[in-house]
Amino acid sequence: MSALYTAAATATGDGRNGEARTSDGKLEVNLSTPTEMGGSGEGTNPEQLFATGYAACFLSALKMVARMEKAAIADAAVTADVSIYKQDEGGFKLGVALHVEMSGVDEATADKLVQAAHQVCPYSNATRGNIEVELDVTVG
Repeated sequence: MSALYTAAATATGDGRNGEARTSDGKLEVNLSTPTEMGGSGEGTNPEQLFATGYAACFLSALKMVARMEKAAIADAAVTADVSIYKQDEGGFKLGVALHVEMSGVDEATADKLVQAAHQVCPYSNATRGNIEVELDVTVG
């Protein structure tokens, strides 16, 4: 299988307290541990970056599925809440809640579109079976 696209990013410093940038220079961020985890919270963190990517990717998948199903969604937005948890046996794990808002369709159609998007979204496919992902839909 050949890749359609490959993104490359490098982190330097102390991981959560350092810098990261993409190879093309379009994204450069200062990283810091969130205050809730004992850090300064002055920069962004891996969970925020993951949430941003997942939200954007899921919205794209949702719009693609809606076009394929000829469902005329008017407005749509996806908010991804990415949480980090300490595991009892050591280490950490992530959990995700995707909150999808859309208009132009009824609730049953919205639910169907979100479930279909969850099957095609690359982030959903990468996380399936690895972390818990909750989905909720609001139709306005």
